[in-house]
Amino acid sequence: MFLDSDLLMSALRALTPILLAALGGAVCERAGVFNIGLEGMMLMGCFTAVATSWFTGSPWLGVLAAALAAAAYSLILAVGTVTLRGDAVVLGIAMNLLAVGLTSFLLRTVFGVQGTFDDPSLLGLPLVGGLSPLAYLSWAAVAVAAVMLSRHVWGLRLRGVGEAPDAAATLGVSPAKYKYAAVLVSGVLCGLAGAQLALGNVTLFTENMTAGRGWIAVVAVMLGRALPLGVLLAALLFGLAEAAGFRLQGLGLPQQATDAAPYVVTLGALFLTTARRRRTRPSTGAAA
Repeated sequence: MFLDSDLLMSALRALTPILLAALGGAVCERAGVFNIGLEGMMLMGCFTAVATSWFTGSPWLGVLAAALAAAAYSLILAVGTVTLRGDAVVLGIAMNLLAVGLTSFLLRTVFGVQGTFDDPSLLGLPLVGGLSPLAYLSWAAVAVAAVMLSRHVWGLRLRGVGEAPDAAATLGVSPAKYKYAAVLVSGVLCGLAGAQLALGNVTLFTENMTAGRGWIAVVAVMLGRALPLGVLLAALLFGLAEAAGFRLQGLGLPQQATDAAPYVVTLGALFLTTARRRRTRPSTGAAA
């Protein structure tokens, strides 16, 4: 049977890193910062989690270090866009490219290997009910983000900064502080996403192991309209697509075809969303 509990568990494991990164992107979006550097932040989290876990023998220290390292890495985007008023898209792409090169260099420098680091002494995260604790944390983060953005004063101010920064400034709210905070939060969440990918889904590090998941997270933010519940549903769609790809690979389909499944779903979802928005524009204009 194609649809069974094993497929669901595989989808939930694939969902977690995408969901965590997408929530970080959603927070940035609400603050008025378009963050496409999620891929690079995740990759930095992956390497830091593996390196720290291997040197200390504690996967939890690896998770903490991944969150801190990705948050520090996110300062490139914060300083570049908020302080220096640079282009967020250019900076995000540069961060993604830098992360690929930097982690590959560190892999050779720190571990003396090329391609993949996989050691039996490397400890991964424990499983609870077949999932790592970070999976449950990601679901809780959706609820927390939903409440914060809709009811808490900090979330309301964050949304105000993103929608009307000049008006927020006249009310005594510092747009720069809230934008910095949003980017740092996205860095922490992307670091946790990287730790889940490297110590939860597998227990190793390989070059460019995020494999486009950060870009999928960006699409999840767009499809979910930067709403926590919408982001969850979009990330779940991509998690199911990835799990289905693995299942089809087990049934004999070529690996290249099954690996493309999440990206085909991404393109299809973007196409349908764009087409729907274009259909609604004329009716809106006619009504006006």
